[in-house]
Amino acid sequence: MTDLDKSITVGVLFSFVILLTLFEMYFSYVHNKKHYQKRDTLTNVYLMASAFVINLLTKAGTFMLLQYCYVHYRLFQISNSLIYWIVLILAQDFLYWFLHYTGHYVRFFWAMHVTHHSSEHFNLTTGFRSTVFEPLYRVFFYLPLALMGFNAFDILFAYLVTQIYGNIVHTQSVGKLHPIIEYLFVTPSHHRVHHASNVRYLDKNMGMVLILWDRIFGTFQAEVPEEEIKYGLTTQPKDSGPVNIIFHEFIALYDDVKKAPTFKDKLKYIFYPPGWSHDGSTQTARVMQRQL
Repeated sequence: MTDLDKSITVGVLFSFVILLTLFEMYFSYVHNKKHYQKRDTLTNVYLMASAFVINLLTKAGTFMLLQYCYVHYRLFQISNSLIYWIVLILAQDFLYWFLHYTGHYVRFFWAMHVTHHSSEHFNLTTGFRSTVFEPLYRVFFYLPLALMGFNAFDILFAYLVTQIYGNIVHTQSVGKLHPIIEYLFVTPSHHRVHHASNVRYLDKNMGMVLILWDRIFGTFQAEVPEEEIKYGLTTQPKDSGPVNIIFHEFIALYDDVKKAPTFKDKLKYIFYPPGWSHDGSTQTARVMQRQL
């Protein structure tokens, strides 16, 4: 596959997502599903545009770092084209799971990832509500791919394709799928759980394409039919403007670090999971789930 073929493929897939989104908007309006709300949708678009700008600003550096490690430090090279792409997709998907896990279990990274979870609605445009600052650090999670013998063009192509898949599971319009699909792949049902603020569902289903990583590492949770999902954060910010959505958790983190009595506690606020507190006034998701 040439670089032109890859660009065309990404363009076609992205266009498909846009058309699918417009269709879901129409379906929601006609059937009065109320899955979309004007201000929320505009905020999603604003955050996507902000992330796009940062992506553009960091793209050259990302590419050069990946390609430099590939050229000078790769440990091996897979010659068979089919095996090459299978291993790349699997490895990239696992590293995304690890990146996503970090975004939920390290508060500093949660302060950036929280934007993606801040909507109280769940629809295909929620997938556009990007983790705005993720392009600044994402490349370091994908460096192992370059060391494994995958060049920068292919790494970025695999990332874009899997991201497009990750977008289309942000929907309430699709119920549970065939059990085999539900067992292997991230589905809309799995991702509805991921975006829920119900205690049972917090920090679950981190996968992008495969749900197997969550099953293996203990972060899987099936959607429970009798428990209605509440989307958004456990505590919604009072100001739902896009600028506050981006920075509100950084402000809260700064306040917590400032009030921490010891230097060790300050570090814990930064690197421990969201909800940790030196005085027990707030709790992490795992503690709340054990109590549940």
